[in-house]
Amino acid sequence: MQIELKYGCNPHQKPAQMIIKSKPVPFRLLNGTPGYINILDALGAWQLVRELRLATGLPSAASFKHVSPAGAAIARPLTEEFRKSQMLPKVDLSPVATAYARARGGDRMSSFGDAVAVSDKVDVSLAKLLKREVSDLIIAPDYEPEALKILKTKKKGSYNIFQIDPEYEPPEIENREVFGFTLRQKRNDVNIDKSIFQNVVTSKKQVPEDVIETLTVATVALKYTQSNSVCVAYDGQVIGMGAGQQSRVHCTRLACDKADKWFLQQHPRVLELDFKKGLGKPEKTNIVDQYLLWDQLSEAEISAMLAGLNRKPEQI
Repeated sequence: MQIELKYGCNPHQKPAQMIIKSKPVPFRLLNGTPGYINILDALGAWQLVRELRLATGLPSAASFKHVSPAGAAIARPLTEEFRKSQMLPKVDLSPVATAYARARGGDRMSSFGDAVAVSDKVDVSLAKLLKREVSDLIIAPDYEPEALKILKTKKKGSYNIFQIDPEYEPPEIENREVFGFTLRQKRNDVNIDKSIFQNVVTSKKQVPEDVIETLTVATVALKYTQSNSVCVAYDGQVIGMGAGQQSRVHCTRLACDKADKWFLQQHPRVLELDFKKGLGKPEKTNIVDQYLLWDQLSEAEISAMLAGLNRKPEQI
């Protein structure tokens, strides 16, 4: 089976295809016209959430951008501070929708225009949540009919929707062509679950179950992140991913800076920001991000930020 792609890694790289040799076909395009990077994001994100589901037994979600996870999470209750900081609707969310809200909220700047993967069937709760977000695609094992109908209206009907067989297992050996040469290796099938954290190297040997789950989320996410990489996780979700840097120092800085922002987004002073009417979620997100970088902004940047708030500089 062959799926025609919009283009390769760049718009000028045409033609581009995805070739599926497995039978029965385990991968279906239900809507849209994806590109090469869309496919890489979808398959990387799916592997991550599938492993998280197996390791924790909980609905899992990932938000991928440019072949690395911006966020990943398992379903856990949402705090009011997190809900408000992420501008989530005041409705009850299903477990799979909760997992995605947490995954996207780990780094909402990087998750803009993301590839979504969830381990469980997509329900109406998740579809309605996604309807509000800027996203490029979703991959899941199944869809409720009404949820699929909602998602097919996204991006004027061009939203990429994939379905994958959760029982599909790839070949043990994988190949990749680079500059006309073929590289071959054993697939990275290392099993990451709670058992790998049994060797506790601190004087306090008892690690709470929820902390083990959080360590599992971070480690599985790192498996699908471009190296070098450093991950900061909290309460079952990634809150800072430093990916693809030549220096581990810079990876650490990136991850910790994102984690700092994640916590500061829930600070009372940030939650009390009074936005001008008519602003969309992306504009509000940018204002919050700039607000948290106040001491690094130029006067022009501060003025632009204040234009979206109903306050004067001396009131902030």
